[in-house]
Amino acid sequence: MSKRRDKRFMGEAYWLALWNYGLTGDNPSVGCVIVDKTGAVVGEGVTAEGGRPHAEQIALDEAGERAKGCTAYVTLEPCRERSTGEDACSKRLIDAGIGRVVCAVADKHPKGAGGFAALRKAGIPVLIGIKKDQVSWLYEAFFAEHS
Repeated sequence: MSKRRDKRFMGEAYWLALWNYGLTGDNPSVGCVIVDKTGAVVGEGVTAEGGRPHAEQIALDEAGERAKGCTAYVTLEPCRERSTGEDACSKRLIDAGIGRVVCAVADKHPKGAGGFAALRKAGIPVLIGIKKDQVSWLYEAFFAEHS
């Protein structure tokens, strides 16, 4: 994968996250774009108003079986754990057979942090920091309240 392509699709994930910024309750607004090897977007999502479902869940539902082997571009580290008891986003990505995860910002929230470790443990390569300078402001207030 090229760095240029990674920046392009992270930019798309960022714009998705902007759509519901301030509308997601206690959860941060996250954007997720799932892209196949040819560069086609097969799923995209943004954290829903009120905070649920999460962006990854929406994007994976849209992608369905096409998610296998794809790259997921996510503005914030996929959660390690959910307060609702539902499957965490990192587990959903693993179960869908995602081939690679590119993320802008690591999560400092106690239930979010650890998603990268879960993905790597499952053998999924993770690239962190793409467009971090552009995206990180979205999560400053969330981290200040929940870290």
